Amino acid sequence: MDERSQRIASRFELPTLIAAGLTVPVILLDRLSLPAAWRTAADALNWAIWLTFLAEAVVMLVVVPSKLRWVRTHPLDVAIIVLTPPFITNVVTSLSVLRLLRLLPLLRLGRLVRTLLSAEGLRYAALLALLTAFTGGALFASIENKSIGVGIYWAMATMTTVGYGDIVPTTAGGRAMAVVVMLVGTGFYALVIGAIAERFASAARANKEPEPDLTENSMLKEVREISARAVFPSSR
Repeated sequence: MDERSQRIASRFELPTLIAAGLTVPVILLDRLSLPAAWRTAADALNWAIWLTFLAEAVVMLVVVPSKLRWVRTHPLDVAIIVLTPPFITNVVTSLSVLRLLRLLPLLRLGRLVRTLLSAEGLRYAALLALLTAFTGGALFASIENKSIGVGIYWAMATMTTVGYGDIVPTTAGGRAMAVVVMLVGTGFYALVIGAIAERFASAARANKEPEPDLTENSMLKEVREISARAVFPSSR
């Protein structure tokens, strides 16, 4: 790919990574006995995930110099679009397992670690954590028949891993929401700690004085000087 195509592809890395991560809660919601409203929300999220991958493929096929070469070098992207469309997996239940293919883009996480530990990456992570706290709290309140304030309080306590135990989920949907909130919360704190450690490591590397080059001649010179001082000690 040329420089322009690589720049556009890099902009899709974070959205596709988020879409891949959302595959797990969608599969869980499909397996739970939830009200019709929750089924509708799960179907909408399923469509949003697939459309994210489709948008990436369409844009890249428009901007890359060689469309056939992009298709040959990105078989995973093509497989996700062809094998996991919601209008197929929703009709043929046995094919829903193919949605696990959407998890494979998470393998790109290794390349994105440095980006996520940057200031821009932390801003995205903080925004995701905040949205999870308010959205997860509101959904938890709806499932467990609590007030919105109580739901947000529960989400905050769960994300910070405090877990007072005064409010606990009693339904399958509430427990599934708790898992999502806990994973987002612990992931965000792990990123913050990692970013702080990276800053300290970068500062240490920048302030470290370069060690002198130890060549064979310099080592022999040092040995001769030490031997000379040992044989002919200076008189006081």
